[in-house]
Amino acid sequence: MFFPQTQPDVEILEEVDLSTENIKLWSLVIYNDEVNTFDFVIDTLIEVCEHTPEQAEQCTLIIHFKGKCAVKNGEFEELATLRTEVCRRGISAEVHLN
Repeated sequence: MFFPQTQPDVEILEEVDLSTENIKLWSLVIYNDEVNTFDFVIDTLIEVCEHTPEQAEQCTLIIHFKGKCAVKNGEFEELATLRTEVCRRGISAEVHLN
């Protein structure tokens, strides 16, 4: 017996452009200083960036030993708001395009 192959019906709900040209990844970068304590930076990352305590501690160690750390990636608008709050607390931070 021969059964012809048929294409299943496919409904396209939304076309999404997956090319990397249209994806802009931004990073919130926090810089080391000699003013803020480890605990203060950890608490800030937990409160502002919604890090777990473990994430916040690891990022703080990277900031201390490497001088900076990209603590969160995402949309520019979201990260700019987080940067404002981090800087308001006296911690140096910038939003960078990856």
